[in-house]
Amino acid sequence: MIINDTTLRDGEQAPYVAFNTQEKIDIATALYHSGVDELEVGIPAMGAKEQADIKEILTLNLPLRIMSWNRATMSDLDASLSCGLQAVDLSIPVSDILIEAKFGGDKTRLLKNLETVLHVATHEGLFCCIGGEDSSRADLGFIKEVMELGASFGAHRFRYCDTVGIMRPHQIYSHISYLSSLNLLEIEMHTHNDFGMATANAISGLEAGAISVNTTVIGLGERAGNASFEQVLMSLVHLFDEARTINSDALKHVVQLVEKASKQTISATMPIVGKNIFSHESGIHVNGMIKHEKAYEAFSPQSVGM
Repeated sequence: MIINDTTLRDGEQAPYVAFNTQEKIDIATALYHSGVDELEVGIPAMGAKEQADIKEILTLNLPLRIMSWNRATMSDLDASLSCGLQAVDLSIPVSDILIEAKFGGDKTRLLKNLETVLHVATHEGLFCCIGGEDSSRADLGFIKEVMELGASFGAHRFRYCDTVGIMRPHQIYSHISYLSSLNLLEIEMHTHNDFGMATANAISGLEAGAISVNTTVIGLGERAGNASFEQVLMSLVHLFDEARTINSDALKHVVQLVEKASKQTISATMPIVGKNIFSHESGIHVNGMIKHEKAYEAFSPQSVGM
């Protein structure tokens, strides 16, 4: 599976969060050492400062794919090309609600825009992901149409976005099983945590055939946040036996970096990184832990730098 971390894009979209240039460089480097496979690092169309920060990250020459987020417009794509990026997410609304809000309900114009931008992006040799904004409220038949268009122009991936966090794992499994069975584009999961199901929905999507998942460190992001990088990473290793080596010190470091830079407070009981998750008070649990280190813990404190 591919972990495409978007802490530096969607994570920074969390209310009251703004990373400075050095923080972005430090977080990108720490994420690489922590085991991410790809990074989504910003939105070039935001302007010169954002573009300068993205260029700074690119100069790190990290050996992984660096992606930007864009609306499917030529102006956004031009901004990404000017940064020297080799991978782009091209976002379009796919639900009737958002197509009405953003395109006056004109699906023909929306698809024509996407076709134009995809033609240029693939001609430039870019890795192209089509971001299906609000996929969870969209008609699957329309998503199929979008994926068919993308495949015909050489796009590589479709990002299924549970934009307002309304899906349940069983629903996700059903949707992604169908979309992946079409064999048109690779599927990437982008899940939000409005009902506390972001990580569960992301994992369910991977089980159903998706090959990539967007994460953010400590689940940072819009409203209630996104699927948590550390939760997805540990799940892939411990629940799915993926052959990944977790650098526990690097994992602890990136969590601390993002916690400090975002000025967020991590709950003492937050999965994977909470300070109390290896503490035991019940007599039965304490007795068990004295006798066997795995009696009441699924993984060791040392495995996550604690």
